[in-house]
Amino acid sequence: STTEKPILLNSIADAEAFISGAEVAVIGFFQDPQSPEAEQFRLAAAQTPEVPFGLSSSAAVLSHHGASANTVALFRRVDNDRRDLDMNNREVDAKKLTRFVRMNELRLVTEYNPVTSIGVMQSSLQFNLLLITDKMSPKHPERMRKFRAAAELYKGKILFILLDSNLKSNERVLSYFQLKKSQLPALAIFHTPDDEHDVLTVDEISIERVQDFCNPFLQ
Repeated sequence: STTEKPILLNSIADAEAFISGAEVAVIGFFQDPQSPEAEQFRLAAAQTPEVPFGLSSSAAVLSHHGASANTVALFRRVDNDRRDLDMNNREVDAKKLTRFVRMNELRLVTEYNPVTSIGVMQSSLQFNLLLITDKMSPKHPERMRKFRAAAELYKGKILFILLDSNLKSNERVLSYFQLKKSQLPALAIFHTPDDEHDVLTVDEISIERVQDFCNPFLQ
């Protein structure tokens, strides 16, 4: 089924349901839905199929969200955060808007790479839990399923991050935690304000193991 993107949000209830229904949701607030800025927004929506885009030109919706006209807001469920982009600047086009979404779309489990690292650094969550693992491993899908299930339990408390040990750009993270590839997979928890951290090498991931590792560190 090809859903028309972006979805038109005509009421506050529509907008609230749209935001709460996704891990990451993007809304364009436009007084004129046919403006050049709204057209660039539509192009960006088409280029980002996995992220839901909504558009509203309702004065009530704009007012409810404290949004000025020609503003794009990205809503993140993982840390209950919101990021705004002003499209009144004529230089903001579909390409820059797509990059804005890519940089700020934190999910329950965010894969760490040069683009998402910006959103990770700016997250309002002070605790990060990294699963450092080989994405090519046949055990990877099952590890991710359990890691994501554990992430649900710590929503709003810990940012869960997947770090692929095969990426050359991630080698310095391994050296920071003093890990060798032969010791993986591993969990690493990190408190951003003071760099306090702890590392646990694991054979396999389970929800209970993640809890046993995270809870003492949080306390």
